Formats: sequence, structure tokens, C-alpha cells
Amino acid sequence: MFIVDKVSAPHLGLTGLEADLSEQERAMQDAVHRFAREVMRPIGEQLDKLSPEDVIAAGSPMWSYLEQLRDSGIVDLDTLATMEPTQKARMLPLLFEELGWGDSGLAILSLVTSFSAYAANLTGDPELIERFGNTLGSWVGTQPDRGSDVVDWDTTEVYPGAKQGRGNLMARVDGDFVVLNGQTSAWVSGAPIAESGLVCCQCDYGDGVYNDRGGLNMTVMLVPFDEAGVTKGKPLDKMGQRPLPQGEVFFDDVRVPKKYVIADRESADSSFFGTLTFANMEMGFTFCGVARAAFEHALDYVHERRQGGVELMQHQSMKVRIFDMWRKVESARAMAHRAAQYNYSSHGPHLLASVTSKTLVTQTAFEVASEAVQIFGGNGLSKEYPVEKLMRDARAAMIEDGENTMLSLKGATWLSRAHQQSR
Repeated sequence: MFIVDKVSAPHLGLTGLEADLSEQERAMQDAVHRFAREVMRPIGEQLDKLSPEDVIAAGSPMWSYLEQLRDSGIVDLDTLATMEPTQKARMLPLLFEELGWGDSGLAILSLVTSFSAYAANLTGDPELIERFGNTLGSWVGTQPDRGSDVVDWDTTEVYPGAKQGRGNLMARVDGDFVVLNGQTSAWVSGAPIAESGLVCCQCDYGDGVYNDRGGLNMTVMLVPFDEAGVTKGKPLDKMGQRPLPQGEVFFDDVRVPKKYVIADRESADSSFFGTLTFANMEMGFTFCGVARAAFEHALDYVHERRQGGVELMQHQSMKVRIFDMWRKVESARAMAHRAAQYNYSSHGPHLLASVTSKTLVTQTAFEVASEAVQIFGGNGLSKEYPVEKLMRDARAAMIEDGENTMLSLKGATWLSRAHQQSR
């Protein structure tokens, strides 16, 4: 039983019902929150109104964002890499929630542009670190005609007797080189400005592209985009996360040294599994920030807007709606933190934890943002108010980094396997 000496308003931090944070965690959270408020939100609002071409043009606020992000040292992968697992489990959710609260598209851009450099550094190879360590990167995985088969790398969802689609990007081993031909989908994050890519695609090692499961032999490699034969399509015009440039990359007999391959036929599945596990976990963190932003805008609005002669918050039905939004945000955050704790524990990392978080949090973010639009009424439909943008951003997240239904199928498969092993 608790003894309460005085009944007063609850103490709520930036992230709601948070337990005590360390001095380091609090300082980091405060610093990133200021950056999100003062830099990300204004720039995100500007970029949302621009055409895709203007977003990436010289002089665009996007370049100012990337410069200020670099100067701030907020997303310092070298520092993060040196943290103990328990530190990462606590710091990463705090970091990316604030970035997502600022602008989800810019938050994802800040991470994906570092993919090539981070992958190069993980190899420990001085040549790869020199070649890719300072490049703007991207994660190349999605392809036309392949769709969600990309997520089903271990072919658990292939229809009996059928095979996965080949997709449009093919690698072929040719002596000391790997030759790339084809194109990515238009959804490669960061591609329009990227100088390199962490490319995951099907590969013919000399005995065909299909394996005996109906899936594809894969490779994961670092590819410089200044190589002959690499071109790009127009940046994608899309509904949500418009500050995040996305677009196609075309490869025409692009010859990449085999040294740039970081995972071959035997290890490519595990490499992709690891990247997807981290990406889905990060999506959970980021879209906690989007859900929280929508809730906070709604909470402010119901204390300002008057209907029926009083502030909206004075109506009982509105109190119930606001509390339901609060409950959803807190539940989503708890799941995102739980996934981080599991992935950085002795039992993790595992995709089950990450997809549980990603699917729940992105669905929640969309529901909370949609309710915020409803509460704002006609104002919520106007671009003069922030909530319609948040709803568009959240809607995109339910397809991004793995469509939620497909991820749920993968999650159910892992639950079944765990159950069978425990019997």
C-alpha cells in the first residue's frame, strides 16, 4: 500500500510516466528535445510544403538540417557503438522518440544516411571505412515486382509449390566482381541524395538465383553511387513523410569489387535479419514521438477552443477521448521500450520483439493522429494546423520498413516456432 501525504497533479516528464532518468539521460533528452523543437519542426514544416525536387535542391532547408544535425553530434554512431547494451536499451528510445516528435521523416533521414558508413565501420576493414565512412548512405532493399517478399527472406510465407518474385535488381558474381543490373523501387529512403547504398538483393553465384525453398540467394554489399552505370530517377511525390527524400536507383552493368560484399549467400539472410530487426525497433521509437506530438497538440487545443460556452476540455466526452489518446501513447511507448530491453538483453536481438513494437506503435500513432484531426474538426483538415501532417506521416509508417500485415505474419511464425520448441 502507498502512503500519499498530499494529493497533487502527477509529475510528468517529456515522455509521460517515465521513471527516474539518470543525469546523462536527462541531459541528452533535453538537448535532443530542443533540437527537435527549434530545428526539426520548423524545417519539417517547410519541407512538407515543397515539391520533391525542391526538397533536395541546393539551398533547400534539408541541407541545413543535415548540417545542423552533424554539428550537434546528436546521432553519433561511434558513441552509440561504444555504449553497453543496457545503456543502448535506455538511450536509443529516448533519442529517437524526441527526433520523431520533431519530424519523423527527418528522423528517419538522419539514420538511413548513416547506414553505409555504419556497415563499413562494422567490418573493421580500413579500405571500406575509407571508401564509405563519410558518404551519405541509403538502404537499398525494396524492388518492383518483389514487394513484401523482401521481408520474407526465409520463405515462411511462400505459397506451397510457388516461388518468390525475382524482383528487378539482380547481382551476378563475375570473378573478382559482382555485377549489378536492374532497378530499385521508388521507396529507397535517402536515395535521391545518397552517395552510396547498403544494397541487399538477389544474386546468382553461378548456380541460379533460386534456392531450394522457393526463395532467392541473396547478397549484401556496399555500392558507391559514383560508379559508372548508376543513375537515379525522380524523387518520389508521396502522401506522408515528405521531408524524407525517396526514389529509384538504376544499375546498368555496375561492377563492384567482391571486397565490397559484406554478406554472401551463407550470411546474407542473417545480415538482412539484423538490419530489419534494428530498423523495425527504431520505427517503434520514432513513431512514439509522432503519437505523442499528436496527443500534445490535441491537449493544447481542447484547453483553448471553446464550444458550448466552455473550453472543449470541460465536456465529459472530450475528457474520455483525451484520456484514451494518452493511454494509447503510454502503451505504445511501453512496448517500444520493452522491445529495446529485449533486443539488448542476453535473449536478443530478435525480429519478434521489433515487429511487435513497430506494428503496434505505428498503428497507434495513426489512430492518435486521426483522433487529433477529429478533435480539431475543420481546422484539423487544414494545412495551417499540424495534425493533418502527423496523420499523413503516421499512415506511411504502417507500410514503411515492412507492411504491418506482412510483419504480423512473420511475427506469428516466430510465435509458433517458439511454442513448438517449448512443448
